[in-house]
Amino acid sequence: MASAISYDLRGLKCPLPVLRTRRKLSSLPSGALVLVETTDPLAGIDIPHFCNEDGHTLLETEKTETGHRFLIQKR
Repeated sequence: MASAISYDLRGLKCPLPVLRTRRKLSSLPSGALVLVETTDPLAGIDIPHFCNEDGHTLLETEKTETGHRFLIQKR
């Protein structure tokens, strides 16, 4: 599997993590992997919902000490 692009969105509040993740994914080729780090508590709901709505694959979700980590594969 290709290596994931790290995307640090810690410190941003809703809706910025989803908006920035959407923008980042739009600039990448299909199949690209992005590892998103967030501290926004709502990201645990918002990022999976965004992936589902936009057709991306949420490969992993991990709760961290300060928030969440998501591994997303672009559709």
